[in-house]
Amino acid sequence: MFDIVLGVTQGIHYLHQGCDMQILRFDIKPHNILLDENFNPKVSDFGLAKLYSVDDSIVSLTAA
Repeated sequence: MFDIVLGVTQGIHYLHQGCDMQILRFDIKPHNILLDENFNPKVSDFGLAKLYSVDDSIVSLTAA
């Protein structure tokens, strides 16, 4: 279980800091975390995700 939680946090950290673009997810929930045959977690469902440049230190969001 700990390895799954660690994998999810590493994946989210990569999306925010490790890519050339920041990928901000707005719908992280258990249903959006899939496990492969080796129980490695995979973040899925990027429908609400937004891309931002890593140079942007402040991101402004507005709820609809």
